[in-house]
Amino acid sequence: MQLIKSTIHAGLEKPVKLLHVTDTHLGLVDDRDDERKHALARRLSTPEIERYLYEHIAYAKERCDLLVHTGDLMDFVSHANVEKAREIVADEHIFFIAGNHDYSQYVGEAWEDDAYRMNSYMQMGYGLGVPMFFNSRVVGGLNIVGIDNSYYRFADWQIWRLKKEAEKGLPIILAFHDPLFEESLYRYHMSFPGADCTYIVGCDETHLLPYSEFRAVQQRPDAPTLRMMDYIKSEPLIKGILTGHLHFSFESNITKTLPQFVTGSGYEGIARELTVL
Repeated sequence: MQLIKSTIHAGLEKPVKLLHVTDTHLGLVDDRDDERKHALARRLSTPEIERYLYEHIAYAKERCDLLVHTGDLMDFVSHANVEKAREIVADEHIFFIAGNHDYSQYVGEAWEDDAYRMNSYMQMGYGLGVPMFFNSRVVGGLNIVGIDNSYYRFADWQIWRLKKEAEKGLPIILAFHDPLFEESLYRYHMSFPGADCTYIVGCDETHLLPYSEFRAVQQRPDAPTLRMMDYIKSEPLIKGILTGHLHFSFESNITKTLPQFVTGSGYEGIARELTVL
């Protein structure tokens, strides 16, 4: 396990420790799944991935108050993946919010939209047994709020739900799969050889210019997404953001007082221990 340690101040009476894990990408299949899913599974080193996942869970139970998983627990929807994921997220020491791969049938085979997501959700048997679109839990006076933004957008109902969470008056740590736009993160990712986009939420038209047409259409923010980002930046109770999706680690500030932590891939053993003071 590769552990990154970070700290933020939220005015808590006692520290709360979170273990942030993301992008595990389980690739389990069995004879109930077709050859296309078996081919997807062969791309992955499944025994190592599972070993890292259980190391993360054991570490969190021993040394942290909660494991926060921000999506792509599964690489694709298969019978075996869904059964394993349901077993994992049923653990009361684990908090989960979905990523795009948690709805992928064959990875990149179709345009991913709300209808695609709901079709996969129903095929799982109404999800994984925990809230996948919006989730919240209070731990040690800290409100962990998970929001599914896995297709690069937020919905107005999620803004309403987040505002209701803020009414509790507790400091909030947001958890979602896709990071929010921030200039240094954008520039870092676009510096990668061959990069044609950054896979982050909320790029304006100027920053979308280098994108391929497909990626610009996929990731262009709509009005509710921009409203959500404005609210997140303006709500003083929001003290930090945990995200993944990019498969590398990065720390920066969305505003002068709001840090965003991108954590690298769980399938590589990476996790972040966040101490909230």
